[in-house]
Parts: sequence; C-alpha cells; structure tokens
Amino acid sequence: MLVRLVEREIARLETTDRRLFAQPFTVERACSLAEDEDLAERVEAFVSRFGRLQDTVGDKLLPAYLAAHGERLATFVDNLDRAERLGLIDDAQAWIDMRKLRNQMVHEYVEDPLVLASALEAAHVFVPSLVAVARRLISA
Repeated sequence: MLVRLVEREIARLETTDRRLFAQPFTVERACSLAEDEDLAERVEAFVSRFGRLQDTVGDKLLPAYLAAHGERLATFVDNLDRAERLGLIDDAQAWIDMRKLRNQMVHEYVEDPLVLASALEAAHVFVPSLVAVARRLISA
C-alpha cells in the first residue's frame, strides 16, 4: 500500500515538475501568478506534491524501511542521520534544508515573489534526489 502511494506521488510530482519548469521559474513568473491562473495552479500543485512526497518519504517510508531492517526509530533528524550513515541518502542536511524550502514555498507564497521563485527553483533542483531516494527505499 505504501509502495503504491509513493509510486503515485513520484509520478505526479515528476509530471508537475516537468510542466512547471519547462522554463526557469523567475521572479517575473512569480509576479504574474495573480493574472495567470494556469501557472498559479501548476505552482500550487508542485508545492503540494513536493511537500507530500517529502512527508511520505521522511515520515512514513524511511521509518518503515529502518524498522524493517532492525534499526531503532528516533526523531526525523536522527532518522535522516541514520539513513545517511546507511547510504540511503547523500546528505541529511540537504533533507532538512528541503523541508525548510517547502515551508518557504507555503508560507511566503503570496508575500515575496523573489523568495518564492528562489525556493521553487531550489526545490526543482532537489526533485531528482527526492525521487531517487524514494525509489531506492521502495525497491530495497
């Protein structure tokens, strides 16, 4: 059940990522969100799907993987550190930064186009790593 959920979330995030980032997400594009409903919907879908996959992997899939392999479960940060030591993720701090990005995209969505554009581009760069870890965990 969790594997199917993760596969579906990966597919949806990848689709939205391709559509939203067919061109760079600039401050100008961020400023046009009020007038461009299609773009606004793609941004909202990306933010939602990025956050959902991140939460599913970090809060459900990774703990399930660690427990299945006899690891003691701990806090989110401790689980990330353990996953890094096991070679499941490359950089625990990058995952913490990714969570901060999600919060920026959600909470500063309407406030600052520069912050939004920067956060969206950074999240876009992280998508391949997020997807790779999700796939690694579901295939292990």
